[in-house]
Amino acid sequence: MKQVIAVGRRKTAIARVYLREGEDKIVINHRAFEEYFPLAEQRAYIIEPLKVTKFDKNTYIYINIIGGGIRGQAGAIRHGIARALEKKDEKYRKILREHKMLTRDSRMVERKKYGRRGARRKFQFSKR
Repeated sequence: MKQVIAVGRRKTAIARVYLREGEDKIVINHRAFEEYFPLAEQRAYIIEPLKVTKFDKNTYIYINIIGGGIRGQAGAIRHGIARALEKKDEKYRKILREHKMLTRDSRMVERKKYGRRGARRKFQFSKR
């Protein structure tokens, strides 16, 4: 099996996912998967594409992630893994599409505007 490379994005996080043949292991930024994401809920969310496609081959997954927070990074990794699986085998495309894992979540934080406290919030108005 040759190496498969895919990119996943969510908010401001960008994940580069590398699927290689080898021991069944996930490494994120040179750290163990369990160390980088200590919450079981986040780990389950990330490996969902592997569970849905029943992908259980001996695969070493290396992920390089930059930007964003923990939730955004988890979403980016999930998107990247789904795209890598699709690249690896076209038969996974239909299953991943049904579970909406190949669609990039385009929601971003709205920028702050001048003369305002935030994107839409105005400063407190004082009549007197």
